[in-house]
Order: sequence, then structure tokens, then C-alpha cells
Amino acid sequence: MPKSKRNKIVSLSKTKKKGKEHKEQIVKSIKEAAENYSSVYVFSFENMRNLKFKEFREQLKPTSRFFLGSNKVMQVALGRSASDEIRPGLHKVSKLLRGDTGLFLTNMAREEVESLFNKFEETDFARTGSIATEKVELLEGPLDQFTHEMEPFLRKQGMPVRLNKGVVELVSDFVVCEEGKPLSPESARILRLLGVKMATFRLHLICRWSPEDFELYKEALGESDVESA
Repeated sequence: MPKSKRNKIVSLSKTKKKGKEHKEQIVKSIKEAAENYSSVYVFSFENMRNLKFKEFREQLKPTSRFFLGSNKVMQVALGRSASDEIRPGLHKVSKLLRGDTGLFLTNMAREEVESLFNKFEETDFARTGSIATEKVELLEGPLDQFTHEMEPFLRKQGMPVRLNKGVVELVSDFVVCEEGKPLSPESARILRLLGVKMATFRLHLICRWSPEDFELYKEALGESDVESA
């Protein structure tokens, strides 16, 4: 009788090994890319949207490569100091991989890269915890944009609504969110229903490395930050 495949014991040592192998593969890929591409950039991101980023990445795939993930793994791949960097000057790039950052390696001209990143901007619905960019208030009266089936759901979101002859009606003014304050789960849902987009997915260049030079883009960063990081 064949053995059942259910309740199969998986060795934890195997899962750890797989994680280690995955990191080693990323390190290898970054090292190979650093040898094959003429420029290396560090970029930061805000309000990341995976689908939009994937589209942007695919657009640049013929001439470039992106890496996102563990900053420490990327730092190890490039080298953390002048003594272990894989190409002269790349340890400066490594030190700027902090927070929400990634690597962009490319053969594109600097002007083209700067133009693409500066122009890249995608608006989307804000998520719970995001900071409201404006005050949104609904005034007392009928809410024609909602069908009568939505009335119970709107009440669950804290909205003072009722049905009046089959029309959803707000019985008093209601503030969905206040500018500068974090969005609650209910506020985020209501804004989505209203079609109000408050999040902007942006990419910001932090630095550029090439065999010839190294350049910092952000004014808030100076050479001292690179040396002391």
C-alpha cells in the first residue's frame, strides 16, 4: 500500500538552507549585474504599488535591471567598505541602501534615467494609516452615488445614513478624513467608494555610480553621510 503524502514532516534545516541559497543567488545576480551594466543607482520609493512598479520595470527590462528586497543582502553584494567592494566606489552606493530603497542598474544615459524617474508618478487610493492630503466632508442630504443596497455597509463604516424612499441619505454632515491625519480603515474604504485618490506612488533617485564618478542627488545628503553611514 503506497504511503500517504499527507502530514509529511519537513525538515527545518531544509527550509533554512533554501532561504540561504535564495540570498546567495540574489548576491550573485547583483554582482553579475554590477559588472554588466555601466551605471548603478539607488532610489527610494513612497506609496509603493507592486503592479505599477512591475509595469515600469518591464518597460525598462531591455536595458536595465531592478533589485528590491533586503538592504543588507544588497549591501553585501556590492560591498560595505572599500576593502570588499566589487568595483571601486560601490561601497558608497551600498551605504545609501537604507529604508525603502532599491537598486537600479542600467546602460541608459544619465539624462534619460533622470527624466524617467522624475516623470514617474502614479495616483492610487490611499491605504489605512496613510496621511490624508486633504479634508473630505460629505454634507447632509441624499447620496445619489450610492445604491440602496449600500446603506448597511455605509452605516458599518460609521456614516450617519438612512434610506429615504429608496435613496441613501446622510442625516447630518460627515467628515470622512482630516488633512494631515492618518486614515482609519473606515475612512480608506469610504474614500475608495467616493473615487478619491490620495496616494501618489513616486520614485526618487538618491545617487548614481559609474566607473568614472559618483553623484548624490538628494540635497539633504552630503558626502559626510556616505562616509559615516
